[in-house]
Amino acid sequence: MIVLAHISDTHLDEGAQAHGRAEAMMRHLATMTGIDAVVHTGDVTDHGTLSEYAEAAKVLTGPYPVLHCPGNHDRRGPYREGLLGEDAEDGPIDRLHRVTGRDGTEALIAMCDSTVPGEPHGRLGDATLAWLDDALRGAPAGVPMLVGFHHPPLELGIPYVDGIRQVDAERLAEVVWSHANVAGILCGHAHTPAVMRFAGVPLAVAGGVVSTLRLPYEPDAEAIVDLAAPPVVSLHLLGGDAERGWSLITHHRAVTLP
Repeated sequence: MIVLAHISDTHLDEGAQAHGRAEAMMRHLATMTGIDAVVHTGDVTDHGTLSEYAEAAKVLTGPYPVLHCPGNHDRRGPYREGLLGEDAEDGPIDRLHRVTGRDGTEALIAMCDSTVPGEPHGRLGDATLAWLDDALRGAPAGVPMLVGFHHPPLELGIPYVDGIRQVDAERLAEVVWSHANVAGILCGHAHTPAVMRFAGVPLAVAGGVVSTLRLPYEPDAEAIVDLAAPPVVSLHLLGGDAERGWSLITHHRAVTLP
């Protein structure tokens, strides 16, 4: 079994609030045993500056790999330079990671770039979809793959988020339907945890570390953003097999702030 801690939307901005909440999350994860990797589904920083990525590189560390992808608040050039140590070019940031569980189980995690530079909504470009299709086709037999990106490809029933979700998601659905090794999809952007199905597989949305988005039918929903609610980590247990089918079990845990 693979155990993943899924976080999103740290929005690090060199300010005390975002920094403190992200640090509290990473300290909490460091106390947990059995985590094989942390997946961060975007909006690592708030303005996409090099100094914010320097902050992120210091905060988002621990006794496990931290896998991440950009969100709409990130900027590809500084992200590459500050977090990946690469030249600051503006092409999509797509990365394939292999994760090994404590019992030797293996999984692949394809972290995709769903950002549209300069826009709040998302879209997986042709190059990213082709890259994902190739990665799925080339995966070893019997090894499951999770697909991660920032923007949810479905409406969540939250008007503000639904207006800036991932568009043209039927293109992604075609890729997912055509590969039986997709075990699930992980994303962020909504600042509230949610679970659903997309193209026949589980889809899990992580809560926001920096803040929580209120749902339209909650008290004080007109305020939209709750800055006091504790950040939430989603713990995903990936198991099963190719013959009987993959399983993705998700638990949510609130993290106490200092």
